[in-house]
Formats: sequence, C-alpha cells, structure tokens
Amino acid sequence: MSIDASRLMAMRTAILEQNSALQRAAGVGGAAGVGATENGTAAGGFGDALRNALGQVNEMQSQSSAISEAYERGETTDIAAVMLARQQASIGFEATLQVRNKLLTAYRDIMNMPV
Repeated sequence: MSIDASRLMAMRTAILEQNSALQRAAGVGGAAGVGATENGTAAGGFGDALRNALGQVNEMQSQSSAISEAYERGETTDIAAVMLARQQASIGFEATLQVRNKLLTAYRDIMNMPV
C-alpha cells in the first residue's frame, strides 16, 4: 500500500494546529495574540484553551490506540499509518507533559515569591 499524500498532509496540519494550541495554552506568543483565536473571535480563556488542547491530545491517543488495535487484529496492513498515528500521539503527550511542567514551575515560583 502506498502512503496517501493528502492524508499525510492532514495529519501534519493537525500536528501543527495542536502545537499552536499548546503554545497558546503555555502563553508562548502566537499569531493570534492574547484573548483571540486564529479566527479573530474572543477566546474562552486559559482554562478553555488548556481543556481544548488536552481534548485534542486525548483524541489523538484514542485514535492511536484504535488504529494500533486494528493493525493487531489484521484489519489494516498500513504499518506506516499506524506508526505515524502512534508518533503523533506520543509527540502530543510529550508536548502536554512539557506544558504541565512549565505550569508547575510557574506555580511554584509564584508561591515562593515574598509578599
């Protein structure tokens, strides 16, 4: 089986969108700026951005598990798609873990500030 280029580009776009969402959640500057999304509408805030990013990571993890199980059952033979989905889920999880670590560090720094 050959790799479908449009599917590969869709996965790449999903990864880039997730990266942007995680950067916005972490407070790292993006093209949208503070309080706005890419569409120019007002964002729900930090909590909503974080919730959306975690939802996307969870969905990628679920898709990765589903495609891996389908491969193990013999329902699909496209090992490239399986490995790509697993790597995508792994990268999303690692990015989420790094955001969590940065948030914890920021929280500790704030709590240790003299008043």
